[in-house]
Amino acid sequence: MNMMAVRYGDDMIVIDAGMMFPESELLGVDLVIPDTTYLKQNRAHLRAIVLTHGHEDHIGALPYILRDLNVPVYGTRFTLALVKKRLEEAGLLESATLREALPGRLVEIGPYEIEFITVTHSTVDSVALAIRTPLGVIIHTGDFKIDQTPVDGAPFDLHAFARYGSEGVLALFSDSTNVERPGFTPSERAVVPRIEELARLAPRRVLLSCFASSIHRIQQVIDIAQRVGRKVAFVGRSMVDNVEIAHSLDYLRIPDGMVVRPQDIRSFDPKRLFVLVSGSQAEPMSSLSRIAVDNHRFVSVEENDTVILSARIIPGNEKPICRMLDHMFRRRALVYYENAAGTIHVSGHASQEEQKLLLQLVKPRYFIPVHGEYRHLFRHAALAYQLGVVSGEIMIVEDGQTIEFTENGAFRRDPVTAGRVLVDSGSLEEIEEVVIRDRRHLSEDGVVVTIIAIDKHTGRLESHPEIVTRGLFSDNGQEFVAGAREVVLKTVAQSNSEEKSDWSVIKEKIRVDLKRYINKQTSKRPLILPVILEV
Repeated sequence: MNMMAVRYGDDMIVIDAGMMFPESELLGVDLVIPDTTYLKQNRAHLRAIVLTHGHEDHIGALPYILRDLNVPVYGTRFTLALVKKRLEEAGLLESATLREALPGRLVEIGPYEIEFITVTHSTVDSVALAIRTPLGVIIHTGDFKIDQTPVDGAPFDLHAFARYGSEGVLALFSDSTNVERPGFTPSERAVVPRIEELARLAPRRVLLSCFASSIHRIQQVIDIAQRVGRKVAFVGRSMVDNVEIAHSLDYLRIPDGMVVRPQDIRSFDPKRLFVLVSGSQAEPMSSLSRIAVDNHRFVSVEENDTVILSARIIPGNEKPICRMLDHMFRRRALVYYENAAGTIHVSGHASQEEQKLLLQLVKPRYFIPVHGEYRHLFRHAALAYQLGVVSGEIMIVEDGQTIEFTENGAFRRDPVTAGRVLVDSGSLEEIEEVVIRDRRHLSEDGVVVTIIAIDKHTGRLESHPEIVTRGLFSDNGQEFVAGAREVVLKTVAQSNSEEKSDWSVIKEKIRVDLKRYINKQTSKRPLILPVILEV
């Protein structure tokens, strides 16, 4: 959920607008996006949203945010192509203003002069931002690693960082994701030998899953398939969309006659096929998840098929991914998901030595680590402190905290509203935390519905109360239900005629008495819903 606001006077720009997938405790929630209350309060000052690259955790919230804050969006060619697809699906493309930026060129937005600097990452067209303000230059690295042998031949622009470093940088905001890893992150090319070896040894079809935005990885798989005499097929909506976008922009080279249509996979010789599938994180209903349980209309996994998971397991996804892999093993597939016997996945984020190199090139006055958990920010700050290249202060900030830079220094100011907004399945509506609390309550303690029919003239019960329980007993709990029925009868009998004629009062009395009875009998606190039928 990356998003940072930069403000000078009455002019504000926002860097990135990401989303995240929910943790398991956010029941029924599809997406989590940033809380943009501060931006809405200051919409008159917002000039633009500037993007560093096209990953979902940097662009995914745009369809939700641009509904309320329709400002120009700046990004590189591939990043904007992905944004166009998202906005088209949301019906916002016509009203959006997208402005393409070229690495090395300057863009002026209000008082800011922004240079897009080429960096290497796990997707194409990734950039860092050097933002020249009246107080000095601030640099935001975006996501990066320093790949000396990039697949697309576009090297990390170390010279630009060195140039700004020698000129003087006010503040550096740098990616901390991989700070716990010593050394250097391997080049994207490091995956080729092992994946090619597995493809040559594969007795039947090869299925490889990676992030659909990993265009470098996809290109290398296409090249490997060609070398080992296999055709390629692309399966999964995001995989097909991203391949089409990248190919149309010449970021992917696919030889003529190389691609097999998904509907032809079953009839194609399995010894001559390499299938690229989306869904490496075992997202529900993703292609790989459905293939694992033999629920995909075009692809199934059979004995001696080779399955390669060429993606890191995002923390929190371990259980569903392991379940998915178990299904593959049950089908007697040859499954590879770790780097133990050879590299099948490399990270797109800088390890310690690359982070040190960048700090030494930039030599900022102030250093603020970004991206990752608090422990990553802390360790990145410690790394910068050990290097001794930061002339001013190293600051760790969390969501909503603000820093004000003045000619006299950098100061922590009052926090602004920040946090997360939960978006529910199939809608663009925000969910309040109270809804999640109710869902958690239901999942833990169940629900009890009591239905009573009362004569509105006499206030007398017309029949015995009906008690329905869900999530409370494995059987129907007849003794418990009989006792609950008695409690309701007693509550109604002890109520005066005035109370009986006021449904809200009688409902509350029933709820309180039932709650006491259920808690005493079961030590649980289910959701109690009294329903009164007028007769």
